[in-house]
Amino acid sequence: MTLEEGRRVRLTEDLGIGEAFAGEPGAVVGFLSLGAGTEGTVERVDGELPESEEVREYQRLKGLFDDYRHTMPAASRERLETEIAALEPEWDAYQKRGSRITLRVRLDNGFILDGAHEDILTPL
Repeated sequence: MTLEEGRRVRLTEDLGIGEAFAGEPGAVVGFLSLGAGTEGTVERVDGELPESEEVREYQRLKGLFDDYRHTMPAASRERLETEIAALEPEWDAYQKRGSRITLRVRLDNGFILDGAHEDILTPL
């Protein structure tokens, strides 16, 4: 999805935001929830979200394997293959999802979402 500044967007799911405290820690005053369907305008497009630790580890191990497997002892190569295989589901999910960005969105009700993940918004 391509979201750029000035584009109108809509929340695709309910979004709960923090807790408000009155004086004492633990004294909950309220919880703000923005309902799915709330609309607003993209004010700023931030950078891409960093990959998860598992994705970075998969990339590191796969690079080692691709570059040095022919020089590794069999036991080390097999252990590395096992570690890579364990991380493949996370890598596959990352590949399907693609890179994600964060946005600053001014909602029509006056609230501002800053650092919102693009996957909770849909363009209008």
